Amino acid sequence: MLRLVVQRLLLLIPLLLGLSVLLFAWVRALPGGPVTAMLGERYTPEAAAAIEAEMGLDQPVWVQYGKYLGQLLQGDLGTSLRTGRPVVEEFLVRFPATMELTVVALVFAIGIGIPLGYVAARRAGSVVDHASVVVSLVGVTVPVFFLAFILKYLFAVELGWFPSAGRQSTTMVATHPTNFYVLDGLLTAEWDAAWDALVHLVLPGIALGSIPLAIVARMTRAAVSEVQNADYVRTARAKGITAARLRGDHILRNAMLPVLTTIGLQVGLLLSGAVLTETVFAFSGIGSFLAQAVFNADYPVLQGFVLLIAVVYALVNLIVDVSYGLIDPRLRRQQ
Repeated sequence: MLRLVVQRLLLLIPLLLGLSVLLFAWVRALPGGPVTAMLGERYTPEAAAAIEAEMGLDQPVWVQYGKYLGQLLQGDLGTSLRTGRPVVEEFLVRFPATMELTVVALVFAIGIGIPLGYVAARRAGSVVDHASVVVSLVGVTVPVFFLAFILKYLFAVELGWFPSAGRQSTTMVATHPTNFYVLDGLLTAEWDAAWDALVHLVLPGIALGSIPLAIVARMTRAAVSEVQNADYVRTARAKGITAARLRGDHILRNAMLPVLTTIGLQVGLLLSGAVLTETVFAFSGIGSFLAQAVFNADYPVLQGFVLLIAVVYALVNLIVDVSYGLIDPRLRRQQ
């Protein structure tokens, strides 16, 4: 298991190196470039030349990349052109918001998707099975931003059951030692603040978790349908194993491997793809900040956030690979 972890971490090096090359080339191929973004309406050829000389943009490309790579190795991802703060600091401030939203979306997707897919597979052709197919199709085909607007209008504006925007009510006075608002409320015993933060997560969590729910339900249904007809399951049933043990040890445990892969991929996609949901609900996470960076041509933020998201994505997949061994001992022996 330790060898697997080391191998995956070593593979992260060429991945990030290649990504840094692509990002470096992409930013310099964009219209205007960082100098135009920094100067804005104050742009003049003289001012642009001065900033290019100051930032080393007048040097050969390979020299520029060498300096950029050196900064990356020192943990320096640059400074936001809009806020003037280090990119790493901006990421760390906003990452907890996206992480909380991702957790709620996953709880929603897994908590409904796996049971729905399992029951649909066990009762193929039933009303539940047809309902799971309909839910899957709706979840995949309805755009996230459209569902977010519908949820916001219906449950926040019309019914007033949930807040319509933000991470916490503006009137709420709370302490945030970790910037995980729900966790902060629990750690500081500010129960009203924790509840308020959790309520703000419900609608964006459902909107963001709609597609993963559909995918998890369909994958669970397919995996359980295949496993429950396998020879070893029929043999176990013939030996008189109890129904509970048959479901847990033989069907669900073996069916969870492809489902776990799907969940791992969805975690990475949720962490990197919450732009639309966070924008609709004015949720101050990395997705909404990335959208602002694109609008404001904040190239250091775009470069830095994409690299950091790639690291998170790779670590999530590493956790998924390690969890394979915990579910299936045969894979652990191979690793």
